[in-house]
Amino acid sequence: MTRRWRPSLGLVLGGALAGTLALSLGGLVVFRYLGPAIGYREAAVLLGSLIAAVTAVVGWLLVRLLLRPIHALEAYAMAEGTAEVPRHYGTRELHATAQRVIAMTEALRDREATVRAYTDHVTHEIKTPVSAIRAAVELMQDTAALSDEEQQLLARIDTARQQIETRLSALRRAARAREVRYLGSTTLERLAPDLTAAHPGLQIDLDGQRVALPMGREGVLVVLAQMLNNAAEHGATRVAIAAGQSDEQTTLEVHDNGTGISGGNAARIFAPFFTTRRDSGGTGMGLAVTANILAAHRGDIALVPSATGARFRITWTTH
Repeated sequence: MTRRWRPSLGLVLGGALAGTLALSLGGLVVFRYLGPAIGYREAAVLLGSLIAAVTAVVGWLLVRLLLRPIHALEAYAMAEGTAEVPRHYGTRELHATAQRVIAMTEALRDREATVRAYTDHVTHEIKTPVSAIRAAVELMQDTAALSDEEQQLLARIDTARQQIETRLSALRRAARAREVRYLGSTTLERLAPDLTAAHPGLQIDLDGQRVALPMGREGVLVVLAQMLNNAAEHGATRVAIAAGQSDEQTTLEVHDNGTGISGGNAARIFAPFFTTRRDSGGTGMGLAVTANILAAHRGDIALVPSATGARFRITWTTH
């Protein structure tokens, strides 16, 4: 593979500025001496056409060397490596930056593929013995005359089997949450009708309704639905959702009036499979999946100390 010569960014910008300056000064000098010879009107038309042609050439070079490579690299990054690798890089600096972006994208894609493959392998391997347990339980229930103690033991075995299947499903959802992309932006104002309709038992107070949240509508709905469900399950009747924005970050706070989270559990609420509602079917993956979705969109979620209820703060850093 031959190595192509690429101009430096300084050469391109400096050449464009120097050419513009030289063209302007040269045009004035030529106009002064050419005007008396062929007429000032004709000289102005001739110089105007020449300047327009040279400017068009300089503009074409800037588009080819700067604008087009930047747009191609942006499209590749937005597609997370699924789009075609950019073929033109313009300057040496853009070429080096593009190579780093492509390498980083491929590394992230390979890492996600490894996590997905490992998750699929583990869940598949565990499903085989779980299916055997299920078949054995059903066979014993249908064919064997069991005592009450044996029936209770069999019921506990079947309950354990159901819990394993539920955990496997939650694990797959957590892995997929890192892959789903909700591109775009939305506001609380647009989400208000959906939030109210989906949670009629909660009084939802919104603040900062027109602040642009850097995540697609469906993604923010998934995140808020999980948090509102948690609030309702912990006895909340009212939830305040406030959005704010500064030069450095965008924030979204969710504060409910429920029973809150104890200090002993606060450090573990985002850990996979941690739940205080295991007896009622909780999987402990809700907040873990929420954190994964936000992490995939350069967001972060944290539990904020509060005198009443539970208060969460979601932060997107502005780059």
